[in-house]
Amino acid sequence: MQQTEHIPSKRQAWIIAARPRTLPLALSSIALGGFLAAGANRFSLLIVLLSGLCMTFMQILSNFANDYGDTKNGADSDQRDGPKRMTQLGLISQSEMKRAMGLTAVLAVAAGLAALFVAFGVQQALLIVVFCGLGGAGIWAAIAYTATDNPYGYVGLGDLFVLLFFGWIPTMGTYFLQAKMFDPLLLLPATAGGLLAVAVLNVNNMRDIESDQLAGKRSIPVRLGLQKARLYHFALLVGAWLAAIAFVFIDYRSGWQWLFVLTLPLFAMHGRSIAKLAGPQLDPMMKKTVLLTVLFVILMGLGWAIA
Repeated sequence: MQQTEHIPSKRQAWIIAARPRTLPLALSSIALGGFLAAGANRFSLLIVLLSGLCMTFMQILSNFANDYGDTKNGADSDQRDGPKRMTQLGLISQSEMKRAMGLTAVLAVAAGLAALFVAFGVQQALLIVVFCGLGGAGIWAAIAYTATDNPYGYVGLGDLFVLLFFGWIPTMGTYFLQAKMFDPLLLLPATAGGLLAVAVLNVNNMRDIESDQLAGKRSIPVRLGLQKARLYHFALLVGAWLAAIAFVFIDYRSGWQWLFVLTLPLFAMHGRSIAKLAGPQLDPMMKKTVLLTVLFVILMGLGWAIA
């Protein structure tokens, strides 16, 4: 007897479109900024919570935009190996998704402004303007990845923007809001977290390499081919580790800073899986890569905070 496919309810469709499993990755950069501020005795729980709320809405905005944009541009078809988008299935209309994107962007702006007000009050107008510009760039990046007529994700630039908006900007921005200073050395842990976030995107793109080729989406794995995309993936992992190790050596305080080394066996298992899996087999690796990234980032930040 043939099983009928389960059709999500409207509420379930919105939850699926928001892709909750991606949220820990988005929040890891905020957490890292909080740990780095704690290491400088400048930690503010309220600023970290508001920054995390802003980043959560930004990530949901990005997920809604991807759902809408990939359907609009043909990347989400029946040939796609990953989970189907709710817009492509017709469970959420394109007009509904566009309204949801607008609402989520407004909520992200509200949370971001609240964080700026707590950090700077109304006196430091120039800094508020700078951070508003960064926030506006983040909203643009979330939408323009797939949801415009010329999406940058379709020409292989997604990796660069992930490094910027999942590594450098949220980590350094969260730290600055608390410490009121810029420390260039902290670009090393921010880079480590950002490169691992790029690795998550790379797993996604390796999984979808065939359907992306059909849709004309020229991601890095499509451009390189699967074998070279695996080598690229390993380079991202090695780069993250080198950045974290360099950070410890340059500003060594105590052995607690090596806490992230506990994840090394997990990275070895991850590497073996990436070396042999392809297509739909890579889908479970998405969640595992996110969790591995979050664990690495938290241990790296925690080690610095308690050193």
